[in-house]
Amino acid sequence: MSLLTIEERRAPARKGWAPFALGFRPFFLGAGAAALVLMALWLLWLRGTLAPPAWRYAPVLWHAHEMLFGFGAAVIAGFLLTAARNWTGLPTPQGTPLALLFGLWFLGRIAFLLPGLPAALVLALDLAFLPAVAVALARPIVRTKQARNYAFPLILGALTVAAALMDLQMLGYTQATAAAGVALAVYLIVLMMVMMGGRVIPFFTDARVGGQTRRWQVVEWLAPASVAAVAGGVLLAPHSLYTTLAATAAAGINLLRLAGWQRRALWQVPLLWVLHLGYAWIVLGFALTALAAAGRVPVSLALHAYTVGAIGGLTLGMMARVSLGHSGRPLVPAPVMTAAFVAVNAAALLRVILPLLWPAAYGAALLLGGLAWLFAFAVFLAVYFPILLRPRLDGKPG
Repeated sequence: MSLLTIEERRAPARKGWAPFALGFRPFFLGAGAAALVLMALWLLWLRGTLAPPAWRYAPVLWHAHEMLFGFGAAVIAGFLLTAARNWTGLPTPQGTPLALLFGLWFLGRIAFLLPGLPAALVLALDLAFLPAVAVALARPIVRTKQARNYAFPLILGALTVAAALMDLQMLGYTQATAAAGVALAVYLIVLMMVMMGGRVIPFFTDARVGGQTRRWQVVEWLAPASVAAVAGGVLLAPHSLYTTLAATAAAGINLLRLAGWQRRALWQVPLLWVLHLGYAWIVLGFALTALAAAGRVPVSLALHAYTVGAIGGLTLGMMARVSLGHSGRPLVPAPVMTAAFVAVNAAALLRVILPLLWPAAYGAALLLGGLAWLFAFAVFLAVYFPILLRPRLDGKPG
C-alpha cells in the first residue's frame, strides 16, 4: 500500500529534488538515520553480536554522546533553522550554506568512528557544528531584535560546552568531565523542550480541537526556571535535599502546566497526543530525579525518561508535523505513523518503567526498548524520506 496521501497522489508532479531547501529537510533526514544507526550499533554491541572498535573511549560514552549530539542536535538544528524563518521573516541557510552545515554535522559523526584520526581533529570536527548553527540562528533573531528568542543561540553555545566536557574525557584529555557533560546537555535540551513546548503544544491543541487551553503566567515563568533549578542541583549536589525538593517542585509545576493544556478531543489526534505524552515524560523525569536524589531509584531511569521518552517522543511528533506543514501537505500523517508514536512511547516504558518495576528484567528492557525505538524511526524514515527530499506540493519555496 502506498504511503502517499490522497492529496499527494492528486497533486501535479513536481520535478527535481529539494533536500537543502530549508533546514528541517536535511537535518530531519539525518536525525532519522542517526536514530536507526546509533541504536542498532548500540544493541549489537550490548548483545555481543558485533565487537565495538578498539577506541580510546568507552562505547557507553559514545552512545550517550551520539544520541545527544548526533540525533538530538540534528533535530534541534532542523527545527530552529526552520522556525527562525517564521519568527523573523528573514531567510535562514538554504542551498549550499545549508549543505555545508549538514556536512559539518555529518563529519562530526564519522570522526568518532574512524580509527587513527588525531584526537585534536576529532574534537575540532565535533565542536564546530553547534556554534555554526548558533551563528546562523542568531543573525535573523538579532537583526529583528526578538529578545524572546535570544535564549536559543545561547543554549546552543552552552550545549557546545557540554559536548566539550564529554569529548575531553572521551579523547583522553580529562579524567572525569563526561558525567557533567551528559547532565548539562540533557537539562539544556529539556529546557529547550519546556520553552518550545509551552509555545507550540497549547497552540497546536487550540488550533486543532478548538477552545482555549488554560495558561497561568506564573506557571509559564516557573516552568523553565524549574528546569534551571533542577539542573543546578544535579550538577552541584545530585544527592541532596535541595535537588530532591527542586525536582519535586519541577514535577508539580510542569504537571500543572500540562494539565491546563488538556482537552478530551486531543486524544483522538495522533499529532497532538504524541506531543502531550512527550511533555508528560518530562514531568516523570523530574519525579524520578527527585527519587534518585533521595537514593530511591537509579539516576539512569530519570535520564532515560528525559531522553527516550521526552526527547524521543517530542522530536518524533514535531518532525512529523513540521515536515508536513513546511512541505505544503495537510497536517494528517500517514496512518502508520500512529504505530510509530505508540512505539516510541513503548520504548520509553520498556526502558524506564520495566526496570523500575522488575529490576531483573533490565537486559530484556534494553533490548525490547531498543527494538521499539528502531521500529518507530524506521517508520518515520519510510514515510518521510520522499517528503523531505521532494519540493513542496504547493510550489512555494522551502
